[in-house]
Amino acid sequence: LQLVESGGGLVQAGGSLRLSCTAAKATFALDNHAIAWFRQAPGKGREGVSCISASGGHTNYADFVKGRFIISRDNTKNMMYLQMNNLKPEDTAVYYCAAVPDRFYSGSLESVEYDFWGQGTQVTVSS
Repeated sequence: LQLVESGGGLVQAGGSLRLSCTAAKATFALDNHAIAWFRQAPGKGREGVSCISASGGHTNYADFVKGRFIISRDNTKNMMYLQMNNLKPEDTAVYYCAAVPDRFYSGSLESVEYDFWGQGTQVTVSS
């Protein structure tokens, strides 16, 4: 399973972006996989941002994005989203989506809990 992210770009502080994630092969259904978003800023380690169960019934957020980011999914379109609002310069990073079969999902934001990854999309927030 390979994932593909899109929606990154350059935005001013206070602005919004919506990231999308789907399977690289359109025929691969993700509706039995939990999805998470991670990010990695230059010179820093990868950190968990948010995750969502296969049904969408459970979500989890890192403290630094609570109240600003919203994770969602549309299984009918095989799409997962990260709506990012009130962006700050410190949100600048490469953002990755990751997946794990839902039976192994724990709500964790640890990267080791996820098996499948995308290549990432760059988000740059200017001050």
